[in-house]
Amino acid sequence: MKLGFIGCGNMASAIISGILEKGLVKREDIFASTKSESSAKRVTEALGISCSTDNLSVAKEADYLFLCVKPQFCADTAIEIRDFLSTEQVLVSVIAGKKLDWLQEQFGADKKILRTMPNTPAMVGEGITGVCPNELVSKEEIQQVLTLLRSFGRADVVTEPILDIVGSVSGSSPAFVFLFIEALADGAVAEGMPRKQAYEFAAQAVLGSAKMVLETGKHPGELKDMVCSPAGTTIEGINVLEKEGMRSAVMDAVRACIAKTKKL
Repeated sequence: MKLGFIGCGNMASAIISGILEKGLVKREDIFASTKSESSAKRVTEALGISCSTDNLSVAKEADYLFLCVKPQFCADTAIEIRDFLSTEQVLVSVIAGKKLDWLQEQFGADKKILRTMPNTPAMVGEGITGVCPNELVSKEEIQQVLTLLRSFGRADVVTEPILDIVGSVSGSSPAFVFLFIEALADGAVAEGMPRKQAYEFAAQAVLGSAKMVLETGKHPGELKDMVCSPAGTTIEGINVLEKEGMRSAVMDAVRACIAKTKKL
């Protein structure tokens, strides 16, 4: 199996790193292309794979072709490579906001295409990816893509309407979590804790909390109640967050991201 990546920024590099770390594909069977010679050189040195500025050679070589360009460059990329793609190849889109109908118009209605939405924690092997295939992709090919994507975290098949939500609840939300960690640390620093130590304590607390949600199967509200002792310190903090509208603000942020995604 040969993999191709058109566009090789942070997300594509994270995907490739996960695949290599799990030993799913050999380095010599992964090909990538970037916009400049300097970035191609950096990718080659960092990942040990073949990387050039030639999109067409990558497209011709790959059994599974990952489209990792920015949304505004997707149409031009399609014009460049679509006449050289075969109906046996599987196209894996990592392009935000571009729906299956649009991708089929650009690359051909006879092409096997999966839309995916990974997130940046893929860079540390803790990503979560939504996957939506068109009707031409076989069960075996879907499973193969899931295996590749699970090399750097979790991955599951979702419907296309849900995929736009995935892009916000898991794709954009790491930025919200980073902001929360920064705010937690700032509060600690304001009371005298060294900043480096504050970041470590805040980040580990968030990591552990997320793991409890995933591993216990308990509702987040139930886990919250376990921390809030009667007349204790935590319930006082929760009261402030509710007064300041934290819950509503987060909901509005997610919905704003979804609205923006639909306009891409």
